Amino acid sequence: AAGMFLRLLSDIQWRAAHPKWRRMTSSQRSTSSTPEPHPVSLPAQAQVVICGGGIMGTSVAYHLSKMGWKDIVLLEQGRLAAGTTRFCAGIVSTARPVSIELKMAHYSNKLYQQLEQETGVQTGYMKTGSISLAQTQDRLISLKRIASSLNVMGIPCEIISPKKVVQLHPLINIHDLVGAMYVPEDALVSSANVSLALATAASRNGVQIHERTSVSHVTVQKGRVTGVETDRGRIQCEYFVNCAGQWAYELGHSGEEPVHIPLHACEHFYLLTHPLKEPLSSSLPTVVDPDGRIYIRNWQGGILSGGFEKNPKPLFTEGRNQLEIQNLQEDWDHFGPLLSALLRRMPGLETLQIMQLVNCPESFTPDMRCIMGESPTARGYFVLAGMNSAGISYGGGAGKYLAEWMVNGYPSENVWPLDLKRFGTLQSSRTFLRHRVMEVMPLMCDLKVPRWDFQTGRQLRTSPLYDRLDAQGARWMEKHGFERVKYFVPPGKDLLDLDHSKTFYKPDWFDIVGSEVKCCKEAVCVIDMSSFTKFEISSTGDQALESLQYLFSNDLDVPVGHVVHTGMLNEKGGYENDCSIARLSKRSFFMISPTDQQVHCWAWLKKRLPDDNNLIMEDVTWKYTALNLIGPRAVDVLSELSYAPMTAEHFPSLFCKEMSVGYANGIRVMSITHTGEPGFVLYIPIEYALHVYNEVMNMGQKYGIRNAGYYALRSLRIEKFFAFWGQDLDAFTTPMECGREFQVKLEKGMQFLGQEALLEQKQNGVYKRFTMFILEDHDTDMDLWPWWGEPIFRNGRYVGKTTSSAYSYTLERHVCLGFVHHYDEKTGEELVVTTDFINQGEYEIDIAGQRFQAKAKLYPFSSLFTQRRRKDEVELSGYQRE
Repeated sequence: AAGMFLRLLSDIQWRAAHPKWRRMTSSQRSTSSTPEPHPVSLPAQAQVVICGGGIMGTSVAYHLSKMGWKDIVLLEQGRLAAGTTRFCAGIVSTARPVSIELKMAHYSNKLYQQLEQETGVQTGYMKTGSISLAQTQDRLISLKRIASSLNVMGIPCEIISPKKVVQLHPLINIHDLVGAMYVPEDALVSSANVSLALATAASRNGVQIHERTSVSHVTVQKGRVTGVETDRGRIQCEYFVNCAGQWAYELGHSGEEPVHIPLHACEHFYLLTHPLKEPLSSSLPTVVDPDGRIYIRNWQGGILSGGFEKNPKPLFTEGRNQLEIQNLQEDWDHFGPLLSALLRRMPGLETLQIMQLVNCPESFTPDMRCIMGESPTARGYFVLAGMNSAGISYGGGAGKYLAEWMVNGYPSENVWPLDLKRFGTLQSSRTFLRHRVMEVMPLMCDLKVPRWDFQTGRQLRTSPLYDRLDAQGARWMEKHGFERVKYFVPPGKDLLDLDHSKTFYKPDWFDIVGSEVKCCKEAVCVIDMSSFTKFEISSTGDQALESLQYLFSNDLDVPVGHVVHTGMLNEKGGYENDCSIARLSKRSFFMISPTDQQVHCWAWLKKRLPDDNNLIMEDVTWKYTALNLIGPRAVDVLSELSYAPMTAEHFPSLFCKEMSVGYANGIRVMSITHTGEPGFVLYIPIEYALHVYNEVMNMGQKYGIRNAGYYALRSLRIEKFFAFWGQDLDAFTTPMECGREFQVKLEKGMQFLGQEALLEQKQNGVYKRFTMFILEDHDTDMDLWPWWGEPIFRNGRYVGKTTSSAYSYTLERHVCLGFVHHYDEKTGEELVVTTDFINQGEYEIDIAGQRFQAKAKLYPFSSLFTQRRRKDEVELSGYQRE
C-alpha cells in the first residue's frame, strides 16, 4: 500500500539519520498496536511535555529547542508521524485568504526547503508551483483578492489565462475555465518525512522523544499545569502542549479541569494511481479546482487526487481511540462525484489504473481556522490542533508561533483569528461539532463572498427579544454563538432573493441598511446589542479601583456615574481589549467589551487580578439585555418613558444612571451609542427586556422609531472613524497608532500595564498610523466593493492593508479604515510615520487587482457635513477636523 510504502521509507531514513534513536527503541517494528518494550524510562520531570508526534508536535519541539528550551519531552502514543500526518497529501500551499494563515504557510515553505540540508533526512521537497482554477467570474475575483495579498507579501503570484494553464499542465481540460491563479513557489513534500526531520533536529537539540507512550490526563492545581499522567508513569512539568490531532478534544476533556478544544474528525478521501504510460514529471504543478471540489498532484509518475465532498462523513463522534490510524474503509460510491470531477478536469485519465482509494481522518474546527494558544482555564496548557486539512502547509509556521508564545509570552504576529480563546464552552458540544463540521468540510471549496454566515449550530445564544425581532423581518448573523441582527427586511420585500444573492459587488441589502442609517440620523432606531460581553468588578475596599487602574490605560478614578472608554493593554502597549467601564459606586465597576472578548478578557483579567477574596469579578453577560437607542429623538422617547429629563444638562455624555423605564426598575442607562451618534444604551435585567422593548417601540411611534441592525451600526461607526477591537485593533496596535492618545492617562499618578511602551512611542514616534480612506473614483453600483484586507498603496508603493470598510450613506462614498506604514525604499526598513507623511501621499486601494484612488484622513469629518448631499457638491478636502 502506498501509505505503508511512505511510512517504511520514513522509518528507514529516520533511523539511518539518527543512530541514537535505534538504541532507544526496539529493533522489531510492529505494525499492530501491541505495546513494545521501553528500554529508556521516562524522566520524572521536564519543563515541557508535548503530546503528539505528528507534524504539529514535532514542529513545536523543533522550534522550542531552537529558541533555547532543552528540557522537553515529546510523547507519541503510537509511532512518530503515524497519525493524520502519515496520510497527508503533502501539498504546501500559500494561497490562503486569512492573512495569518498565509504567513504561516509561507514560513513553512521556506523552512521545509532547507530542512533536508539541516537534518540529513530526505523530505521529498519539490518546488512544483500550484494552479488554482476558476470556473466562474466570482471564483476568479476571490483568486484575485488572494493574489493581491500574496504579491504585497513578496510571494510570486499571477492571474493567468486558460491557455497558460495548458502550457503549465498539458493534461488539464480548460473548456469551462475563465482564468486561474499560478503560485510558482508552492511545493510538495513527504509530510511524514518532514515530521521525522523536525524530530531529528529536535532530538539533536536535546528533546527526548518517546514512542508507544499514551497520555491519560494532565493534572492541574490552582489553575496551573503540574504534570502529565501516562501509561508509563507520571512526569511533572510546567507546560503541556496538546498536539494530539483528532484526539485533542478527548485529551482536553480527560482531566478534572476540562480544556475545551472544539474540533471533530471527518473521513477524507484521495486516490492514488499507477504511473501513466508516459510518467508525469515530478515538477508538474499541483492543480486545485475549487469549483470541482478537487485537488490533483503528481505522485510517483501517476497522480494523487482528493477533494472535499458536499456530504462529508464525520466519525468518532462518540469518542473512539486507536493508536495509529489504519486506512479506513474504501467508499467508492461516496467518492464518485469527486472522481467524476477529476475525469472532467483530466479526461486523459479514463484508462488509468487506480492503485488505491485512501480514506483517512482529518480534523476540522467550527470556523475553518486552526486552534492554537493557551487554555483560558489552565495556565501552561497550550494547544495546537484542528488544521482543517492544511496541516503540512501550516505546520512550520504554527509550531514557530506557538513556541514564541510559550517562550516570550506572545507570538511575533497577531494570531487572534486562531486563538483557542475565540471559542467558549458552548462550541464543545459533540452534537454541535458533528453538525458544524458537516458544513465546514464542503465550505473548504465553496465560494465565500463577504459576510457569509454558518447555517449549522445556530440559535444557540439568543436575546429574550429574538422571536419579536424575527417576526419583524430580522436577518441574523452569529458572533461567538450569539445571534445578532444584520438588518430588518421590510414587509413585501422578496426574502429569498436577499438571502441567496451573495456577491462581491453591491449587495441587495444596500437600500435597507441605508434607510436604517437615515433613521438613526434623523429620528430614532433600536438595535439589540445584548451579545456584548459584560463584567461586574467590585471589592470591599479600594482593591477593584487599584487593580483596574493598573490594568487599564485611562483613569478610572472618576466620579460615580461616569463612563470611561479605555484600552486593556499588554506590556507592549497593544490592545488586548477595548472597552467602556462605568463606575457604578465607589467600589463597583461595570465593564462592556466586544462579544468575542468573553473568554479572552475573562482569562486575561483572572491571570492578572490579585488573588483576593475581597475582590469579585462576575460575568453578567446573560443577566442584561442591551438596547441601543440611536438618534436625535432617543432623548424624547426616554424622557417620556421615565418622566425624567434626559437632555445634555441633566444627562451629559458618557454618563451612567440607574433609572425606571416604563414599569421596570433598575435599568442602567448610559449616554453612549458606539457610533458617534447621539443616544443611549439601556442595560435591562432580562426579565424586563420584553416590557421595556414594547414600551420603547410604542412610545417611539410618534418619533418615527424603527428597528435597525449591526450593518447600520458598522456604517455609522466607520464613517465616524471608530476603530473596533478584533477588526481594526489587536494586541499589536497601540492607542498612539490609532489616534486614541486621549484615552490614555500617562500621568494618572500610578503605573499601568503598557505605560513604558506608550511613553517610548510618544517620544520616538509610531511606525504605523490608523488612517481613514474615502474612495474617490469608485462606482458603488458597478465596481467591486472593498471589505477588509485590501492592500493600500501610497505613491504607487505598498504601505499597508485595510482592516474594515463600509459604505457611508452620509458621504455617498465608500470609507475604508486601515494602517499606513512607512518602509524605506531601499532597505525596506520600517520608519516613523508622521502626519506629513500621511497627508502628502497619493493613495490607492487595491480591490482584487484593480486600484481605486482614495483620499486619506487622520480625523473624522466634521458634523457640519452630516447632511446628505450630492457627490458633486461635496468637496472632500473642504472637510474640517472634528
